[in-house]
Amino acid sequence: QLTLVESGGGLVQPGGSLRLSCAASGFSLDYYAIGWFRQAPGKEREGISCVSTTGVGTSYADSVKGRFTISRDIAKNAVYLQMDNLKPEDTGTYSCGLHSEGKKICLPNYEHTMDFWGKGTVVTVSS
Repeated sequence: QLTLVESGGGLVQPGGSLRLSCAASGFSLDYYAIGWFRQAPGKEREGISCVSTTGVGTSYADSVKGRFTISRDIAKNAVYLQMDNLKPEDTGTYSCGLHSEGKKICLPNYEHTMDFWGKGTVVTVSS
C-alpha cells in the first residue's frame, strides 16, 4: 500500500519551533514534487510550501514566508518542514501531498492539483 506519513506535530508556545516530516511507504519520493498543506479548524486546506524533486525549486505562501523552510533528504526518502516563530494562526492539521501523475516541479496552482495526501499531523500553537 502506498502511503504518505506525516510526523512531528504537537503543542508549542507562540514563538516556538517544530520540524515536520513527510515519509513515503511503498514508493520513493525522488520522482515527486512535494507540497505541505495546512487545514485550520473550520477552514479549507491551503498549500503553504512546495519543493521540487531536486530540492532547488521551492515556494511558500505569504503567511509563512521567512518563518518556514522546506527541504528534502533523498537518502532518507523524506521531506521536512522547519517551522520557526510559530504563531497561533499556524494551528491546524499539516499534511504532505503530491501529484499522483508524477510532477517534478512545483506548479503555481499545486494546492489545487496535488491529489495524493497523507492523513496529517496536528500542530497547536498556544500559550
